[in-house]
Amino acid sequence: MTVTPAPPAETVGGYRHEAFLYSGLPEFISGTLSFIRRAVSAGDPVLVVVSAEKIDLLRQQLGAEAGHVAFADMADAGANPARIIALWQAFVQGNAGAAQLCGIGEPVHPERSPSELAECQLHEALLNVAFDAATPLWLLCPYDLEALAAGVIDEAQRTHPFVAHGDQRRASSVFEPINPDDPFDRSLPPPPAGAASVSFGSGDLRRLRALVTGHAEQAGLEKEAATGVVLAVSEVASNSIRHGGGHGALRVWAEGRSLVCEVSDRGHITSPLVGRVRPVPDAGGGAGLWLANQLCDLVQISSSSARGTVVRVYQAAGR
Repeated sequence: MTVTPAPPAETVGGYRHEAFLYSGLPEFISGTLSFIRRAVSAGDPVLVVVSAEKIDLLRQQLGAEAGHVAFADMADAGANPARIIALWQAFVQGNAGAAQLCGIGEPVHPERSPSELAECQLHEALLNVAFDAATPLWLLCPYDLEALAAGVIDEAQRTHPFVAHGDQRRASSVFEPINPDDPFDRSLPPPPAGAASVSFGSGDLRRLRALVTGHAEQAGLEKEAATGVVLAVSEVASNSIRHGGGHGALRVWAEGRSLVCEVSDRGHITSPLVGRVRPVPDAGGGAGLWLANQLCDLVQISSSSARGTVVRVYQAAGR
């Protein structure tokens, strides 16, 4: 495996998506500080999206240089990982004309649930098709070797074309690009045997909304969260009617503190960034999944020509 020196930020050129493997907080601070300071010294815009605790530590270490860096708390910006790509796109668009942009984003942390982790990993894979190769964005994604399971680190090296560890940077020898024509061809864990289930077609949306409203009340969702999941399910079911063969099925169950609603149909979703980027008006689709991601804690998609499409939305009580 060939090790290459770290390219200066001002000479990266084009889009670079890199996993930064570190062991514990001191290595995180050391590695990210050098990345940030190199960018600040070159006058390159920088956006750092990590935990609030790490933001505070970086601000303390940067001192006056922190004024040249934009920060966002991952707990807010990336609680639902499907919202993160839009954040990076806004950063790129807001700095149009810059010769080089630098970003740090850490969506994966030990507190993520298995479902959240799966969506973080899909997010990382989709980042490889979210930007044109000529986009001057160097995106560094930290992964804690001490806190994360070995399988999570292995997956990070499969979803990132480049890997950094200490002072070494290299191309990942195990990188596996996602198929942009079939990005959601994966299986989700099956619903529990006791999940409520109902079929629907054109004219049934009011009945579905009433059903989800009742389950949201039983699950203890607050009014805003309940309204959000009801609207999200209605939008996804509308997509099934328009694009999934005119009908579909809804399943609802409780999973821990979350209400889970699953809409399935015979359609096939092939657009890799659907629901992750703000839809263009009159573009012919995508608004429903975008809205679901804005309203709900988590959205999962499984879709293939053989199995059809499953869209699963999660909304937790007490938020």
